[in-house]
Amino acid sequence: MGLAGCATVAPPEAPKPPVPDWESSTLIETMKQRSDKFRTLRALAQVDYAGPEGNHGFQEAVIVQRPDRLRLETLTFLGAILIFTTNDKEMIGYHPREGVFVRAQPTRDNLRRYTQIPLELQEVTMLLMGLPPVDVSASWEQQGNTLIFSSKGRKRDVLVFQSHQPVPTKWERFNDDGNIEFSAEFSDYIASASGLFPCAIVAQAHGQKKRVSIRYKEPDFNATIPPEQFSQQIPAHAKEVPIEAVGD
Repeated sequence: MGLAGCATVAPPEAPKPPVPDWESSTLIETMKQRSDKFRTLRALAQVDYAGPEGNHGFQEAVIVQRPDRLRLETLTFLGAILIFTTNDKEMIGYHPREGVFVRAQPTRDNLRRYTQIPLELQEVTMLLMGLPPVDVSASWEQQGNTLIFSSKGRKRDVLVFQSHQPVPTKWERFNDDGNIEFSAEFSDYIASASGLFPCAIVAQAHGQKKRVSIRYKEPDFNATIPPEQFSQQIPAHAKEVPIEAVGD
């Protein structure tokens, strides 16, 4: 009885106000504005991966320049164990510890081997900048706070806006069979000079049963990035191996 009498009872949480019923015109316009304003990104990120091969987490230095420039450095306390760069012409994966590198075309399948994201390069750079890669000029319909985009009579993309700001909280990409092929959730939005940005992105490739969680730390937007950041000079001692060596 004495312990019970001294216990502190936490006050109940105040009820959150309901999410506004967003007008489709507001959502479309906000998507267009954010796409125009977010052009480059530099940040450190905690990345957690889960898939058939197992689970692991690591630190990643991320540099993005839309529409088709990307640099990823996988970091440990001993330094980088992978430096991945791509532009519209070539992608290179350099593995310093093994002294090997991969050179390939930046196709969707080749990019997937390094990023675990089965999307085209311009879609990957959009996603990493918190922008669902959706063609807002395509035909669409609104169901509550959800926009459904169609292509050739088939459901193509679904965007959900369950937030007190007109920003997307979930995106789903459907295949021709009507099944979800890929999805992403966006949360922990912060204010920036370019607009609201999600510091947490969770992407899932449903067919491959792979999940990638990205949490950015102190992101920097729209800085001028030298072009050489998106290519590499490979050391003379490094050995080139085929892209198939990376695995699926």
